[in-house]
Amino acid sequence: MSSNGPLTGLKVVEFQGIGPGPHVAMMLADMGAEVVRIERAGHQPMNPVVERARHRVAVDLKSEEGQSFVKTALKHADVLVEGFRPGVMERLGLGPDEMLAANPRLVYARMTGWGQDGPLAQAAGHDLNYIAITGALDAIGKRGELPVPPQNLVGDFGGGSMYCAMGILAALFERERSGKGQVVDAAIVDGVTSLMSFFYGQPHSALRTVERGAGLLGGAAHFYRCYTCKDGKEISVGAIEPQFYAELLQRADAPEHLREAQMNPAKWDDYAEDLAELFATKTQAEWCELLEGTDACFSPVVPLDHAKDHPHMKARGAFVEHGGRWHTAPAPRFDRTPNTIRDSAEDGDQVVARWAEGG
Repeated sequence: MSSNGPLTGLKVVEFQGIGPGPHVAMMLADMGAEVVRIERAGHQPMNPVVERARHRVAVDLKSEEGQSFVKTALKHADVLVEGFRPGVMERLGLGPDEMLAANPRLVYARMTGWGQDGPLAQAAGHDLNYIAITGALDAIGKRGELPVPPQNLVGDFGGGSMYCAMGILAALFERERSGKGQVVDAAIVDGVTSLMSFFYGQPHSALRTVERGAGLLGGAAHFYRCYTCKDGKEISVGAIEPQFYAELLQRADAPEHLREAQMNPAKWDDYAEDLAELFATKTQAEWCELLEGTDACFSPVVPLDHAKDHPHMKARGAFVEHGGRWHTAPAPRFDRTPNTIRDSAEDGDQVVARWAEGG
């Protein structure tokens, strides 16, 4: 399937990896970039959604033939995405000094957890470890209990792939002025720290705190948390502003005393118990009928496998059936150069040959 996305014509070389690196390449591919994925012999895609739209090719990076192929690809590429530990690419003779000398316009993106330097740069780690030292993990969970891993959304993807992709696009924009590529050091610890900017900029108080299980956004407020319904299903309320809170209480026919002292943290636990009793009187579907689509700031908690069936998600086409499988739709959306979902193919060698010929 051809593409006319905003990055059509961009040539990307991706080195096989896990975590945020493949997600970076997926986003670039969804936007139209032509991504050649360098893989180890015998590799089979681990995730057909995240690894979609690739031109795959198996390469022995330690062989003379493999080295020649990769250097040819990088000589004609716009972007390189790699997620190895610092020093691996240098030992392969594919480090930024060599590759930028051969192709001064190359944007060399390095996706890691700890970053290219620092005392932990050579240590193994995963999402949970990276977000642990940023202050983010410490704030997530219930009061008096251990932190709860937020899947790998905060580190790998929130602080990792999204920042790497933004760095690549920023470097490509700057290249239009300078004509020169550069190295993008995308470290999850840096990205997650940036995500925490809001909390560093807020004065600490009972309302705005990163103390676990406390604060308005941390799960303590009765108007910003989840509740269980009569049928065991769950709902979420996020009625922060006074007018939205008032609408929630009015539509839910909540007890009158809940209209007092909304922002007094000393009342939150008691108010939460009252709302828990109230929301347990109706099923999730009944609460949806009463509250969804209003200014009560309400939504049901939908299991992942059912998200595609929610009316709003369905109307927006947030999930797309492609090749007999449900895919997340490309994001963000463009009105003039729309993104497309494309299949992967084992034709990376042919694509690089075309690049070398100027195509």
